[in-house]
Amino acid sequence: MAENTSGGVGARDTFTGKTAFIISCIGSAVGLSGIWLFPYRVSEMGGAAYLIPYLIFVVLLGLTGVIGEMAFGRAMGTGPMGAFAKALEMRGVKHGSTIGKVLGFVPTVAALGIAIGYTVVLGWFLKYTVAALTGSLLNVPDVGAYFGELATDFGSIGWHVAALVITLAVMLAGISKGIERLNKVMMPLFFVLIVIIGIRVATLPGAFAGYEYLLVPRWEALSDPKTWVYALGQAFFGLSLAGGGTLVYGSYLKKDVDVVSAAKNVVVFSTIAALLSALVVVPAVFAFGIDTQSGPPLLFIALPQVFQQMPMGGVFCFLFFLAVVCAAITSLVNLFEPPIEALQEQAHLPRWAAVLITAVVALAVGVFIESGDAVSNWMDAVSIYAMPVGALMAAVMFFWVCPKGFAKAQAQLGREKEIGRWFEPMTKYLFVGITAAVIVLGIFFGGIG
Repeated sequence: MAENTSGGVGARDTFTGKTAFIISCIGSAVGLSGIWLFPYRVSEMGGAAYLIPYLIFVVLLGLTGVIGEMAFGRAMGTGPMGAFAKALEMRGVKHGSTIGKVLGFVPTVAALGIAIGYTVVLGWFLKYTVAALTGSLLNVPDVGAYFGELATDFGSIGWHVAALVITLAVMLAGISKGIERLNKVMMPLFFVLIVIIGIRVATLPGAFAGYEYLLVPRWEALSDPKTWVYALGQAFFGLSLAGGGTLVYGSYLKKDVDVVSAAKNVVVFSTIAALLSALVVVPAVFAFGIDTQSGPPLLFIALPQVFQQMPMGGVFCFLFFLAVVCAAITSLVNLFEPPIEALQEQAHLPRWAAVLITAVVALAVGVFIESGDAVSNWMDAVSIYAMPVGALMAAVMFFWVCPKGFAKAQAQLGREKEIGRWFEPMTKYLFVGITAAVIVLGIFFGGIG
């Protein structure tokens, strides 16, 4: 498949088929939120009872928002800037192309913003993976101090650059030869590694208490509105809904692929990944009496302490961080693709130039947010405001601005069974309403994803 340069050098690159597309979308959804946030929330917010609101929201969002972003991208054959422009032109809006491109800049920049933060964190993971491989991580006397030295101002520039180079080298190869091939290797590897580690954790004395804390339902949690709010946030952000990456991936999708089936697979496997992570993390920390925590402290401080005490801990420490690196890279390529695609399509740059410009911007900003507090504040700001706003804008464009029946017809392409009458009311009203609620709740709670 020829590289897309948007300057007439070659045809637009695409995924080679349905399986490659689905695996890549799963890769974008299996991210850090499911690994360091889901285990904490499911254990602290009702155990198995938390799964009820989570599964409700993940199914609703998957069958509306995920399908919508995939179909929108495929229908327009371009990323958010071009897609928004075409939607407004279809509606007959004066200067619709210009207005659409300006509006589409929001999800494009949101994707770049969160990618910049993720790159910093991936640098930390690379450092830990190498330290686990050499065995030095298991000999660290104070893991908290070790992480503190890394997650400080300009404390991980070398690893940060390495993370950026690795990720953008994949992006440089394009869709079929880069992103697709990466996900075909990384996603199966992630699941294999996490299952192996889960089996090992199950043999640890004291692990049963962790399973009990995680899986025994505490029904009273369902009466707490926060349980439902955070379950919504987990589902929304866990499915990579932002009007950016999934939409762009859809633009590389062939017309004969069933996006409804693809969305169902993304929902199933992203949920399985989150559950497997919880079944590894919570019993492991319980087995050694370490507090369950969320966010970076769980992965960078608590879990290394677990591996230090575990027989053959060095091997499993390396396997765990390698699995996390797989999840982080596959999510990161999805986040970097919207700005790269925008530079190709809107500025008519060859892919290598678009990748280079994106790399320079990402590094120029990223080096100033390498401390733990700085990158956390940065990612909170982007995820609370820009990402859900981008998702809302994409939903309004596809389900409201495009002509009546257009969204359903595009989602129907490649599907033999007809989509039911549920599609239009659930997408136009329920999904758009839920996305608006995510914005409001995110601001009120200071972040829910």
